[in-house]
Amino acid sequence: MTTFERVVKVLAEAKDCDKEAVKMESTWAELELDSLDTVELVMNLEDEFGIQLEMNENLKTVGDVVEAIEAAL
Repeated sequence: MTTFERVVKVLAEAKDCDKEAVKMESTWAELELDSLDTVELVMNLEDEFGIQLEMNENLKTVGDVVEAIEAAL
């Protein structure tokens, strides 16, 4: 399973969204995630990957998060 697929899985479990709708270029707003959802998602991703993620304004899309995770691994 790729990093992207694992991110989508965690996202779909947390937000009950359609996995097919999630793309690398999807933004948090497009996925209807507010700031609280985003914090929860980051914690879930940290658990999934066993890493620490620094959530900042540069992480605007799913692809940005995938890149940050891969850089942290």
